[in-house]
Amino acid sequence: MIAAINWDVSSELIDGYKTPNLYGILFITGLILGYFVTKRIYKKEGMDDKSLDHLMIFMVLATIIGARLGHVIFYGPHFDSFDSEGILLERGYFSHPLDIFKVWEGGLASHGAAIAILLALFYYSKKVIHKPFLWILDRISAPIAIGGTFIRLGNLVNHEMVGVETDVPWGFRFLHHDCLYPYVCSWEAIPVRHPAQLYEAICYFIAFFVLLFLFWKKELWKKPGVVFGAFLIFIFGARILVEFFKLGQSELDDSIAAMSGLNTGQWLSVPLVLTGIYLIFKGLKKGDSHQA
Repeated sequence: MIAAINWDVSSELIDGYKTPNLYGILFITGLILGYFVTKRIYKKEGMDDKSLDHLMIFMVLATIIGARLGHVIFYGPHFDSFDSEGILLERGYFSHPLDIFKVWEGGLASHGAAIAILLALFYYSKKVIHKPFLWILDRISAPIAIGGTFIRLGNLVNHEMVGVETDVPWGFRFLHHDCLYPYVCSWEAIPVRHPAQLYEAICYFIAFFVLLFLFWKKELWKKPGVVFGAFLIFIFGARILVEFFKLGQSELDDSIAAMSGLNTGQWLSVPLVLTGIYLIFKGLKKGDSHQA
């Protein structure tokens, strides 16, 4: 028997009830920590609490709505699938639109959240605080990284976004992912997988401290776009690497990976990493600026 961590943690806090759950608590914890980091940054900048409250509303809504719609659009399943006998194999979001709102069942895509957050922050920077777009992006990078850390830990307790099979000693057996009836399966029958969610959480946690170091100690807030560029490289560069150890999130995802060598998440991450490289070079080339 391969040495592994037998992971049988349940997200349910109350037996038989899907909400409240541990995933939600971890999600909220990430938002709260991000809030306090942003509050300190805003205090340094002399920004008032009202502008911070507005930011949090924009961020929470954009994260939840964007991440959910990103999962629905990028990964699906889009329509119901049936076997040869007409038995339903998988429910599709477009066949059952109300399923789109069932966030508690899991299914959030970081790329969808990224797109929605960028749109929300653009509006916020222009209409609420009247600051350059890069000003807010540099200051929200570290808070987003710590939020992403706890979201990935939420994926871990949800037994979702699991890794491919492995024989490494730190591999996990995900009881609720690989056993249809969790309490009748023997651990020996469950495959050992890479804890891909934990890999990403660790990467994001490291990125959080590096981004704070760049912002506070190196004072790279004076060079617009550099901190945000580093954020894009760290977060989505990590995503590209970790995806090699992760199962595809849908049949469409597997098909794309089989044809191109990279899956959906990796292809979506490539332009973001390239954008990060561009922003760093551009920001370092320009002189110090406190505003733009």
